[in-house]
Amino acid sequence: MIEIAGQTYSLEDPIVLLALGAAAILLLIALMVLLSLRAANRSARMAEPLTQQIAILGQNVQQLGAGQEQLRGGLQHVSDTQANAQVQVIQTMEARLGDVQQHMNDRLADNAMRSARALAEMQERMKESLHGSSKQTATSLTQLQERLKTIDKAQDNITKLSGDVLSLQDILSNKQTRGAFGEIQLNDIVSKALPSDSYALQHTLSNGKRADCLIHLPNPPGPIVIDSKFPLEAYEALRRAETQGELNEAARMMRTALKAHIKAIAEKYIIEGETADGALMFLPSEAVYAELHANFPEIVREGFAARVWIVSPTTCMATLNTMRAILKDARMREQAGAIRKELGLLHKDVERLGDRVANLDRHFGQAAKDISDIKISADKAGRRALRLDNFDFEELAPEETGSVVPLTKPGE
Repeated sequence: MIEIAGQTYSLEDPIVLLALGAAAILLLIALMVLLSLRAANRSARMAEPLTQQIAILGQNVQQLGAGQEQLRGGLQHVSDTQANAQVQVIQTMEARLGDVQQHMNDRLADNAMRSARALAEMQERMKESLHGSSKQTATSLTQLQERLKTIDKAQDNITKLSGDVLSLQDILSNKQTRGAFGEIQLNDIVSKALPSDSYALQHTLSNGKRADCLIHLPNPPGPIVIDSKFPLEAYEALRRAETQGELNEAARMMRTALKAHIKAIAEKYIIEGETADGALMFLPSEAVYAELHANFPEIVREGFAARVWIVSPTTCMATLNTMRAILKDARMREQAGAIRKELGLLHKDVERLGDRVANLDRHFGQAAKDISDIKISADKAGRRALRLDNFDFEELAPEETGSVVPLTKPGE
């Protein structure tokens, strides 16, 4: 870029390059003139042609000056045009910038209003959310307090249950109280399964032995005894055994206790002619019963051989339900004669009812016939009354007209 008379020109502009070339030519011509003047002193011969050439060069220089002037005018016009274009561009850009600024201001105002509305809505939602959260927190605290109360009650129940468990352990640790526990459980099962008149608790047999429960079954098989036994010490020793020796000792204790119970029941509660030829040994623990059948099958077989059947609370209930069916069938057989008598009386009552229904049917048939005859007579009387009301005497039968008094004119 070069600056001439306050105007800035670009070196890449063709016009500027042309002007620079013309200036360079003028400078070369001036240099040649100087060289020619110097050479004029040296050679007079060459002065005239040189003068002519100088004249020609002067003309050329004038032409170049005129071209330079024209070039300057063109450059000035181009400069003015560029200045005007720059002014117009600046004005257009200022106008556009104003529009853009106004549009940006409008957009900013609109965004500010939207942001204000969104902020207000967000604040409202936050207020509602905080209000709902406070209500939920209050509800949760109330529920938590209720659950804590429930937990406290459960804790009290657990404490009470722990005391009950300790009491149960105290009960089970004593043989007499443990026997009473088994008897109470047996009484509860029997009372739920059988009618009250079909069994007797703590019944004394003819040999003076008292049975926990005697079921009054018909012959056969006859009354059967249920006796409660609870070999808890042997079972607990079996559970606590850690070595093989302790396990063998506990198993021996279990076999000894169960064999003793089976033998005692077979000798005390199976009496020929008075009880059934078998008895039941009630174990008030499903765990002991399961252990017996799982690891001591020979004891079960020994009980079968002695006609002593071992039952647990579950199997005892099933056995008692079977006995209940037997008792029901026996009572049905006992009442068979009375039932046949009642059926005979019922048959006579049904026959008598059939006869009375037949008589009533005949009465109804006669009454229906009488009503039909009455309806026929009523229809005839109605037709006669209708004819008399309409003076239809010509429709009367010939035998009926002879009894009618003829009408005559007066004076005849």
